[in-house]
Amino acid sequence: MTNMKPRRKNSLRLQGYDYSSIGAYFVTIVTWQREMLFGEIVDGEMVLNEMGKIVQKWWLEIPKHFPTVELEIFQIMPNHVHGIIIVTADGRGGVSPPNDDFQDNQGKETLPLHRVKPKLGQIIAYFKYQSTKELNALDGLGEITKFWQRNYHDRIIRNEREMPRIWDYIESNPTRWGDDDENPRNW
Repeated sequence: MTNMKPRRKNSLRLQGYDYSSIGAYFVTIVTWQREMLFGEIVDGEMVLNEMGKIVQKWWLEIPKHFPTVELEIFQIMPNHVHGIIIVTADGRGGVSPPNDDFQDNQGKETLPLHRVKPKLGQIIAYFKYQSTKELNALDGLGEITKFWQRNYHDRIIRNEREMPRIWDYIESNPTRWGDDDENPRNW
């Protein structure tokens, strides 16, 4: 009998890194089987279809659900999304932890919940879940259809020198679609 070790899934995340840390993250989220779902590139510009507009809506909802998250530039492409997500210290204004003295607060206004910093994976999961839910409703099929690959790619933006390069990459992505690795014509 051989000594069989269980197969370990390869993680795309940086080992030992706290993905709820304050910082900027460059993320790429790809559609299931790289299907071209969100529109098309016309003359170097991305033209969103109805599905692309739903994806855009849910991307922009991220900071409303996660007050300690801010969004920078993002770009929806026919089969993927690029964006910069920033996890901040307190969010816009922050929220204080609730008073632990329950007795003093009985019958009074409910105190706001303490908001913890989410992990990047939780932010992406929320975006994927909400957009998938609405995209499925658009189909009217009543069954779960996969719209996203299981994982996502991220790069921790380590310093201010990286930000303009990544920003330019995201901004110019539609004009470089002909050479993009995600373009099915290049497979």
